[in-house]
Amino acid sequence: MTFTIAIDGPAAAGKGTLSRRIAEVYGFHHLDTGLTYRATAKALVDGGLPLDDETLAEGVARNVELAGLDRSVLSAHAIGEAASKIAVMPLVRQALVEAQRAFSVREPGTVLDGRDIGTVVCPNAPVKLYVTASAEVRAHRRFDEIVGNGVPADFLEILADITKRDERDMGRADSPLRPAADAHLLDTSEMSIEAAFQAAKSIIDAALNK
Repeated sequence: MTFTIAIDGPAAAGKGTLSRRIAEVYGFHHLDTGLTYRATAKALVDGGLPLDDETLAEGVARNVELAGLDRSVLSAHAIGEAASKIAVMPLVRQALVEAQRAFSVREPGTVLDGRDIGTVVCPNAPVKLYVTASAEVRAHRRFDEIVGNGVPADFLEILADITKRDERDMGRADSPLRPAADAHLLDTSEMSIEAAFQAAKSIIDAALNK
């Protein structure tokens, strides 16, 4: 029987780093569900296809190979912008949620991170974490990451982008970003990744030992 860990939260809260660490330590499969939307968008862009045809986008979404998601390629800003346009389409979301659910039952366990894992994709997951941080802290992290890679960045522009993304994610009609009723909240505003991992580990270990 598989063991599923659902991790949700807004952009740059640290859920991706935390999810990958948890998957590595427990020997579980990991899926960044946001990359499935980006992969769909990239396939449309690469094929010169429109981003406003829901039926066409759904067909592409159903053919996304979850095993071949390349974070370095899919993290491009332009792909993120394209992904935001198709992520609001109900048919695309339905197709990708089905694929994510199929992934979630892989043995011995899985860690899925995204915006609607605990509420929509895996509502029965034995462990649900909602990882968050203040918008200012998240903007500083994103700023430091970009500058650390040798690319100039504007902090206020990043903060505005994160705020806009939060409003879009939390305000959408289909699968809005919100904590599941039984999710454990982890506010990483003043937490190191190690402290966040240890907090998550204690929750996971307790669930595994039930």
